[in-house]
Amino acid sequence: MESQRGLLFIALLVVSFLLFQQWQVDNAPQPPVETQTASQSPEQQSGDDDFIPQANEQAPTAQNVSGKGGIITIASDVLELKINTRGGDIEGAKLLQYETEQGSGEAMPILTNSGFTYVAQSGLVGAQGDSKGNKRATYVAEKTEYKMSGESLVVDLTHSNNGIDYIKRFTLKQGKYDVDVEYIVKNNNAIDASVTLFGQLKQDSYIEDDGSMFMPTYRGTAYNTSETRYEKLPFDDIEESNLNTKTKAGWVAMLQHYFVSAWVPNKTTTNEIYSSYNASKGQAIIGFKQPSVTIAPGSTETVSAVFYVGPKDQKALEDIAEDLNLTVDYGPLWFISEALFALLIFIQSGWINFLGLIEIDLGFGVGNWGIAIIITTIIVKMFLYPLTKAQYTSMAKMRKVQPKMQALKERYGDDRQKMSQAMMELYKKEKVNPAGGCLPLLIQMPIFLALYWVFMESVELRHAPFVLWITDLSSMDPYFVLPLLMGASMWLMQKLQPNMATDPMQQKMMQWMPVFFTFFFLWFPSGLVLYWLASNLITIVQMLWIFREIEKSEEQGKAKASKK
Repeated sequence: MESQRGLLFIALLVVSFLLFQQWQVDNAPQPPVETQTASQSPEQQSGDDDFIPQANEQAPTAQNVSGKGGIITIASDVLELKINTRGGDIEGAKLLQYETEQGSGEAMPILTNSGFTYVAQSGLVGAQGDSKGNKRATYVAEKTEYKMSGESLVVDLTHSNNGIDYIKRFTLKQGKYDVDVEYIVKNNNAIDASVTLFGQLKQDSYIEDDGSMFMPTYRGTAYNTSETRYEKLPFDDIEESNLNTKTKAGWVAMLQHYFVSAWVPNKTTTNEIYSSYNASKGQAIIGFKQPSVTIAPGSTETVSAVFYVGPKDQKALEDIAEDLNLTVDYGPLWFISEALFALLIFIQSGWINFLGLIEIDLGFGVGNWGIAIIITTIIVKMFLYPLTKAQYTSMAKMRKVQPKMQALKERYGDDRQKMSQAMMELYKKEKVNPAGGCLPLLIQMPIFLALYWVFMESVELRHAPFVLWITDLSSMDPYFVLPLLMGASMWLMQKLQPNMATDPMQQKMMQWMPVFFTFFFLWFPSGLVLYWLASNLITIVQMLWIFREIEKSEEQGKAKASKK
């Protein structure tokens, strides 16, 4: 019984070690991702062996036009895209409001086709499609650069072939990371035309899935269907998965730390979700196809989809497609993480949106994520106070019976059976629950893990400053001040509370516990260390208050007894 508290500390230490290992994996150097430049050769920009899904319609008699294409740039206030006129594929994307490294001044690149391939392709297949096998249409643009000057930017690429006029239209909106991709197809022939819209994401797959039971973020693919909500498909599994399913609405995505790209097809149609693997290039592909559209002679039809490339902004993703916000993957403790994140957002900005059920906007907040973490910690500790009180009350009672427990050990020696029976009788007589101090620790562990996921998945906390030298709460303290303070607070807590362990080895282990925790926390996100430090300081205050109240109660009891 007396070792349960020690075992809980060991469990928390193991969890911390595993989290530390996973954090190192997530922050290991990534392969270089550069932005594609116009000086690249067309052959480098887009190869001729692209995987393009095939439709059931037969190909037309005339060969589809194919060319090398060129690169045009379109940019809004938050997004810059590089589009290859060959096929109109998006071969580069920069997030202008996010830096690669804090203070670098370099916009965060997501899509690229230079050295590392990560592109978003789309086109029309079918009898009158603009894409057939490895043949891609070469579109024409009026300019090579387009810059948003109002609330939206519309860029048209044009192409004509075999009596069909194609307009591929990209629409960017101010402050938004979702792009409307439309095909406006005019049939100038005397017979019906048939086209099928597809969209797909292609990425080099040599970056391994770095997910684990302690860390849900990973680099890989995901998809959503009417029957399967948010299913991850790691790069390692794509070659054998042969994903091919039909669904109402749905979406496909590729995920990475803090950011996501996704194709969202027509929400009202039954779409096909598929995956493929290019073994020769080691590239993973996930995409969609919408139903075929028939275009009568002399008429025009429009087919469209939405492409998102940007931060894992839960509100923005939720507005674009059902369940797309689940790409912010908080893991098995998502319900705790969601609650903590909603509380953090509410305190920091005055806005709360919890599971889409509660929406409140007060229009103000503390404006500092570090202060929001401290206030959140205070609220959590207030919520847990009844359990904390029970914990330290139980410790105080256990401290009182320590002399009697020692006497039992001296009396029964190595007879463990009699010793156990005697101790159970003693606990019953003194009304002591030896496990009473374990519950708060058990509850704190999932809260700690859930908050860790919040820090590792919530892009809002990326590069979020606190005070002084803490300029990024999602990264380690550069001077290790917070981990050392956390270790000191843990040592003080240990000195203030009674040591219930009687085994010398266990006592020594408990003495070294603050040192072990300090070591592991050196490389943890500083925001998480701030939470743990604040929690320890609040616990110390609560502990002193509870012990003082217990002593007062005991003194009053003795005074009443003496009067009798």
